Amino acid sequence: MGKTKNPPKQASNESRAVLRMYRSSPQKLNLLAQQIRGLPVERALAELQFSPKRPAKDVRKLLQSAIANAENNHGLDIDSLVVAEAHVGKNLVMKRIRARARGRAARVLKPFAQVTIVLRDTSMEAEAA
Repeated sequence: MGKTKNPPKQASNESRAVLRMYRSSPQKLNLLAQQIRGLPVERALAELQFSPKRPAKDVRKLLQSAIANAENNHGLDIDSLVVAEAHVGKNLVMKRIRARARGRAARVLKPFAQVTIVLRDTSMEAEAA
């Protein structure tokens, strides 16, 4: 006898993708997460494609991964997917030293972030209601 299987972390009409250890500050990534939160998937992809921010390309790839997870692993309809959650968390912070005058040192912090995108199928909610 083994341990019982853990329950899934999301509902049956949800799909998620997580980008861990991304070398950018969470503050910068949170601006992109706010842009796409609550939008339909096609609109969110367009927002990220034309965004001038550097991490937008990688967040777009993460969103496409969440769409692929929804289609292949959960069998959800792509046309009715909405970005239900998009949140950013802190991760590792690399600490480096920059030499300064008179033998002193200044600390340089290089933060990493973690982005989570959860997509929800709105057609199932309409059927349930």
